Amino acid sequence: MSIVLPCFNEAAHVRAELDRICAAMDHDGLTYELLAIDDGSTDETLDVLHLAQAALPHVQVIAMPRNGGAGTVRRLGSRLAHGEIVVWTDADLSYPNERIPELVRRLLDDRSVDQVVGARTSEQGSHRLLRVPAKWTIRKIAEWLVGQPIPDLNSGLRAFRRSVAAPYLRLLPPGFSCVTTITLAFLSNQHPIAYVPIDYAKRAGRSKFRFVRDAYRYLLQVLRMVMYFNPLKALMPVALLLLGIGAVKSVLDVIVHPVRLANNTVMVFLGGLIIGSLALLADLIVRSRPDA
Repeated sequence: MSIVLPCFNEAAHVRAELDRICAAMDHDGLTYELLAIDDGSTDETLDVLHLAQAALPHVQVIAMPRNGGAGTVRRLGSRLAHGEIVVWTDADLSYPNERIPELVRRLLDDRSVDQVVGARTSEQGSHRLLRVPAKWTIRKIAEWLVGQPIPDLNSGLRAFRRSVAAPYLRLLPPGFSCVTTITLAFLSNQHPIAYVPIDYAKRAGRSKFRFVRDAYRYLLQVLRMVMYFNPLKALMPVALLLLGIGAVKSVLDVIVHPVRLANNTVMVFLGGLIIGSLALLADLIVRSRPDA
């Protein structure tokens, strides 16, 4: 199995995280590699990683020439991974990484599950008063898309089968919404996900999350996934609503003016036809893709 660990300006605590992960994995006896990927850090993170590599035999350090974002690092790490099971987590001491063997064992023991996600039971991030309602709204949109509850849409601690995830890695955006994307990709294509409740600690160091920018990207990525995997669910209700309004308005127009239809009635009706046609065309494209 392979553990992908993005590291960006984590010099003060990344060694403690590496020691914690390796101790848990060694105690459990699982065969593993730990890909510690420096994402163009501007502090001493890369130096700390090289020292750790010399002391910890399972750690492999990869240095990115510039900052590409957590999604870029996780995509690269997942493609370079040698293990069939890939684990994503963070290096900021916020996730209980000593429980990684538990997530991996769940995949090994249950072939009906393709991904195991550590579902956080609390919110400890910055901008908490804004994050909680925003994340709830985005999660509800995602649940509407896949038609099932999602206890934690964007947890950074998860394990999945690399062969199942491979077709979707190209969809990962550069930023934090990569975890949202991999969740929706699995659920939208009937790859079962199991959720394990976990504690979530206050992160060490400075948060890279920026509320307005990253919340917008989360929402945009969810909407993009809606269109990518299930465009009919997004577009057809709008088309049918416009067609229904146009039909009712046509009847009213004929009653009031028997010889003509109002311009806005024609526009509404045509709008419904156009959106409905686009929905059917988009659905045909989605179903013709090899990964659909």
